[in-house]
Amino acid sequence: MTVLPLDPASTDPLYEQLRSQIAARATSGELPAGTRLPTVRQLAVDLGIGVRTVQRVYTELEADGIVVTEGRRGTFVASPSAPGRTADAVEAADAYAVAARRLGLTLAEATRVLTQRWGGSDVGGAG
Repeated sequence: MTVLPLDPASTDPLYEQLRSQIAARATSGELPAGTRLPTVRQLAVDLGIGVRTVQRVYTELEADGIVVTEGRRGTFVASPSAPGRTADAVEAADAYAVAARRLGLTLAEATRVLTQRWGGSDVGGAG
């Protein structure tokens, strides 16, 4: 895995630049599930940043369900159905279901709205 250079002059801290880069690349599929990430030490050396900075990034990515650490085997990009992501999706679905019911939408209407938003379509509305 190649990491794009970080910008020390950016207003974003180095750990956030690295975290968002890995997260975006994993989410987009550029880093497919199962991709092994460099060790914390190796990535710190490659980027010229502190080991604690990289460790913080990996810890946050793991908490977000983007990567999984398998002990001495290493850290890998998680599958989209990893437990953390599934739990987040269920939580979001629960919130949407409650909101749709409160607005008086039928299941078909709520599904239509979600389908439109999923495709990025702005056609129609919620009612």
